[in-house]
Amino acid sequence: MSIVLYIAVMALVTYIVRMFPLTFFRRKIKSRFLKSFLFYIPYAILSAMTIPAIFYSTGSVITAAVGTIIAVVLAYFELPLIVVALAASAGAFAAGFFI
Repeated sequence: MSIVLYIAVMALVTYIVRMFPLTFFRRKIKSRFLKSFLFYIPYAILSAMTIPAIFYSTGSVITAAVGTIIAVVLAYFELPLIVVALAASAGAFAAGFFI
């Protein structure tokens, strides 16, 4: 019984989250502030979920920082995502041997 209740609550919450914008934003949004706010929401949420995971993934904040610095530098030079991810992982792995 409790599993059915959990699934029903999850379905209701998912439905509400998806229907909220359709219900309240029927016309095109004209406010520059609101448009820019909604544009950056996915990036802010993704960063809020990813950054803590980065620093707790290796077991050492120093090795995680090395990998993050490598990733930021390579991303700044607009290298492909696979190159950035592999280089950051290799950098954090290599830093683990020295620290």
